Amino acid sequence: MNALAASPTMRTLYARLLQIRRRLVPDELGLGWAPVYMLGYLVFLFVPALFDYDGGSAKVWTGMPAPQLGATVLSIAVFLPLYFGCYRMRRLSGEIACMLGIAGLGYGLLPFNPFANTYLIYAVAIVATFNLRLAVKLAWTVALLAAFLLQVLSLRYPVFVFAITLVISIAAFFSNHFLLENTRKRAELKLSHDEVRRLAALAERERIGRDLHDLLGHTLSLVALKSELAGKLIDRDVVAARREIDEVMRVARDALSQVRRAVTGIRAAGLAAELASAKLLLESDGVAFRYALGELEIPADVETALALGLREAVTNIQRHARASSAAVTLDARAGAALLRIVDDGRGGALVPGNGLHGMRERIEALGGRLRIDSKPGKGTEVEIELPLPDRVEAAGARGGMTIAPR
Repeated sequence: MNALAASPTMRTLYARLLQIRRRLVPDELGLGWAPVYMLGYLVFLFVPALFDYDGGSAKVWTGMPAPQLGATVLSIAVFLPLYFGCYRMRRLSGEIACMLGIAGLGYGLLPFNPFANTYLIYAVAIVATFNLRLAVKLAWTVALLAAFLLQVLSLRYPVFVFAITLVISIAAFFSNHFLLENTRKRAELKLSHDEVRRLAALAERERIGRDLHDLLGHTLSLVALKSELAGKLIDRDVVAARREIDEVMRVARDALSQVRRAVTGIRAAGLAAELASAKLLLESDGVAFRYALGELEIPADVETALALGLREAVTNIQRHARASSAAVTLDARAGAALLRIVDDGRGGALVPGNGLHGMRERIEALGGRLRIDSKPGKGTEVEIELPLPDRVEAAGARGGMTIAPR
């Protein structure tokens, strides 16, 4: 990526490659370059050109003359539209048609190239991605492989050709099946996280609505009464009217102060929602995550940076750490908010990605610092320190807030 960033020509080339990939494989599938990399297995079609094999009385391939080589190259030209068509089809019937076309290539090429079983393996791998019950997908797989076995026997190829195809096909099938299931579960989990954040925000808005209703209902009634009384006294008793106006001003200032205190809690809603979302994410993945959230008045920009930092750290734990437990602590002391995220995962050298770079930039932009301590076999500790205003420092000195495992 550094080379791409340093060379405008390479950046332009990479952008064009991305455009081509998006036309072949829709971005919404979230597969990236994986379908393109999978085309590397087509090299097995040309193995006969490198090795001769004579099975004695058995009819097996012993090289790749020009006509058979041409047939193999032509089959690839037919295969590629069918292969990428499987990713672009919106209907199951279209996916099945593309899969059968690929399997048909394998059957058709097999008399000329015993390594045409490569196409059968692709077909079985595609079956695993169908939106069907597992039993139905297995039935398709059995049918494809049974037809392949009959053809192998009719061509008098060694049975190990079928055995190898069977083993690799089953491995590819279940690999794709479980990958698809995990992708669906992650999508459902993401929806759950979004719902947690939405409910947290909704609950906070309702709380503030209730607080403001209780507060302003009484205060505005008092202001209206005092103002009306001052209006009546203005012509008869200026001093008394002035006294009532001063009282209205005092009540208004008190109300403003109370409103500010009432809405302060909305700033902590982001961190509270992230903690709830983190608990859902990690515990769904078998990682124990414990915390307790107290109250701490912190600026909105600091709150946002802490919440986003927590999100990135928890995401890394779920994806890479292989941890069994994680804990979070938050302290306000020495003029700063100190957030620690600790896990007992595998640790080791970290390769900073866009997430960590973005986290560091946000924190340093606020005058804070990010420290990551990750030792092999001893887990990882992420520490985020952000400066706080003096009024928060004083509050922290009196007690502050702790989010700790319990």
